[in-house]
Amino acid sequence: MTSRDQNILLVTTTQLSLNPRLVKEADALTDAGYTVTVIYAYWNKWGYEYDQLLLPQKKWRAICVGGDPLLSPRLYYISRVIHNLALIFHRKSGGKLFTDIAIARASYFLNKATRRLNADLYVAHNPGALPAVIKASKKNRKPCGFDAEDFHRNEMSNNKSVQDVILKTNIENRYFPQLDYLSTSSPLIASAYQKIFPDIKPTVLLNVFPADARVPEAVPNLDQPIRLFWFSQTIGINRGLEDIIAALELLKEYPFQLHLLGHLSEATKTNYVDGLVGGKEDQIHLHQPIPSDNLAVFSSQFDIGLALEPAFSNNNNMALSNKIFTYLQGGLAVVASDTDAQLQFLNDYPAVGKAYKKGDAALLADVLLSYHLNRYELLEAKKKALQLARQELNWENESKTYLQLVKQTLKSK
Repeated sequence: MTSRDQNILLVTTTQLSLNPRLVKEADALTDAGYTVTVIYAYWNKWGYEYDQLLLPQKKWRAICVGGDPLLSPRLYYISRVIHNLALIFHRKSGGKLFTDIAIARASYFLNKATRRLNADLYVAHNPGALPAVIKASKKNRKPCGFDAEDFHRNEMSNNKSVQDVILKTNIENRYFPQLDYLSTSSPLIASAYQKIFPDIKPTVLLNVFPADARVPEAVPNLDQPIRLFWFSQTIGINRGLEDIIAALELLKEYPFQLHLLGHLSEATKTNYVDGLVGGKEDQIHLHQPIPSDNLAVFSSQFDIGLALEPAFSNNNNMALSNKIFTYLQGGLAVVASDTDAQLQFLNDYPAVGKAYKKGDAALLADVLLSYHLNRYELLEAKKKALQLARQELNWENESKTYLQLVKQTLKSK
């Protein structure tokens, strides 16, 4: 049987524009000749708007389930009622009942839709999709996989009594042993899961992106302000932004600009960001989210990419986020907090940037000042970053590992 005769089903609880890792995998599978279907669910309005731009470009089929407040509000409301009731029963039962439905808003509908579709391989892309994928694979006697972009059980907290921790731990303990493969986004996450599930040998698939030929070569910035860049899907707390704001206060006599890109709710702006930015409007600039395909080109206008993770959870300490790899693709020097994962990365690739002790704004200010005072060192770091992205750390290379993993999994059954 060739790839053209094989169907692969990818399942996620979120929107496609908010899950670029799934989109890259779906594209790679389609380009390799597989027939690909993606089941997904509504998450937010701006993600929905970007999906409308993304989907017409794709060769794979996408099915949205669980309704949305824009086109199918009644079903969306029903999904929320089901989910909230499941959460209540799950909490009152001490984490024993309705876990599969309580794990995500659309989980009930993902389960129904996934079981109806025959595939040669089922792949879940977050914990809320895992029950649906496992049940469909067992029903149809086909292999299944899970892509752990995070160390999910400690994604939000390390406190074992927090409901999110209880839910995700229950899901992982119940379903991970039934997987045919597990992929993770960092070596440390792979090691952490293997300690819990010694029979599983995770495959690391870094959060890298395709090399973008539109990104220009780095040029010297000898007399303009040093332009700092940070992005995320949302701008908010637990992102390390306090470090850079405090560092800029220490550097107020020096020419730095900070550019933040991400969705910003009115409540977050009022209660959090206005307090950070207040009095620095000429120095701090806010940008609305853009499609992930354009992030590398957008970031190329800046000098330094900031990875400020505060290690507030085990996952945050072990994750290698798409920030760092986007900065490399954009040709930016990287300045990162010393989480275990980021420190290991910069020890492996010291030419592309520097680390600082998380929470230490003075040390962060020293790192930034060193680049300001040594503009040619900054230029060399930018050149090395782009070179590393184009030659090694890109999806063109990483996708080969992914496709081999899929091929081996299909052969094993």
